[in-house]
Amino acid sequence: MDQYRVFGNPIHQSKSPNIHKAFAQATDQHINYQAQLVKDGEFEETVKDFFAKGGKGLNITVPFKQRAFAMAQVLSAAAKKAEAANTLYLNAQGQLVAENTDGMGLVRDICHNLKGQLAAKRILILGAGGAVRGVLQPVLAQFPTQVVIANRTYSKACDLAALFTDTGPIQATPMAQLKGPFDWIINGTSASLAGDIPPLPQGLITNTSRCYDMMYSAQTTVFNEWALNQGAQQADDGLGMLVEQAAQSFNLWRGVLPPTDEVLLTLRRELKS
Repeated sequence: MDQYRVFGNPIHQSKSPNIHKAFAQATDQHINYQAQLVKDGEFEETVKDFFAKGGKGLNITVPFKQRAFAMAQVLSAAAKKAEAANTLYLNAQGQLVAENTDGMGLVRDICHNLKGQLAAKRILILGAGGAVRGVLQPVLAQFPTQVVIANRTYSKACDLAALFTDTGPIQATPMAQLKGPFDWIINGTSASLAGDIPPLPQGLITNTSRCYDMMYSAQTTVFNEWALNQGAQQADDGLGMLVEQAAQSFNLWRGVLPPTDEVLLTLRRELKS
């Protein structure tokens, strides 16, 4: 049976094994997918050993995405821009290929599952870390009118925006100087899981604005609570992004894009139970 793993540290919380097991059942693929804790100093050696023993594909999560990118011999455009990889596999020539499906997962969730649209929209993205970096190219590929990056440390937002100026209309703005309204506000920070909200000015949201928290939890995230209290039309969390990025990885490995609706419903029920 073909072997797949997700490597991370910590890894006990990973939902990836259940997601990929459901994908395999839905598409009649026979795979063994497990979560594996990897010690910080042993990541590269563990990746090489996995593929040397015939392993077919890896998902990579915190804190190893940059190191997975650095190991690869072939880089997708998305991985190259993000300088991080969440998916590894060997190509026909035996080269290690790095892909980043996070942004594809976000866009798929917003545009397909949530029936949203990013084209010709003004989008604010909060944060300037790896999560945001991984989604910018696919978001800009939707041809928004403007993408604004805002981060507590303004210089980090500037550095990130500068990396993507060749990809679309993107700029960095200090949080205190943000001028609304925005059609979409996407939270790429983990602050709301700690019960924190970035210091955002008033007037960013109208009753047609939609908000999206890349984090997810059993209850409404603090960011989404803030968005709804500000009068947003709709606020959704990132559980669908998790499922959709996994589906893109599965498609890379197996050549079939699995259905995601039932998996997402099941995960949502499990979260709330």
